[in-house]
Amino acid sequence: MPQYEYISEEDSEVIVLLRPMSQADAPVEDPAGRGRTFRRKLSTFGVAGTQSPATSGHVHTGGCCPCGKPQSSCGNQ
Repeated sequence: MPQYEYISEEDSEVIVLLRPMSQADAPVEDPAGRGRTFRRKLSTFGVAGTQSPATSGHVHTGGCCPCGKPQSSCGNQ
């Protein structure tokens, strides 16, 4: 089941809920019981220290090419 983040419109508190996709935009009750209104927040994440083969040049490592083909059948050797 996916996790969704919701943000309070009153004080910007963020809560995380596990919900089915069909209920992602359903109303959220204030867990603190203060009557705040929550709306779904766009969740973002970052990855550090990696490069995509598309941006780092075409480099073979091990027995497979980053393009997904076996190293011997790739034309970018």
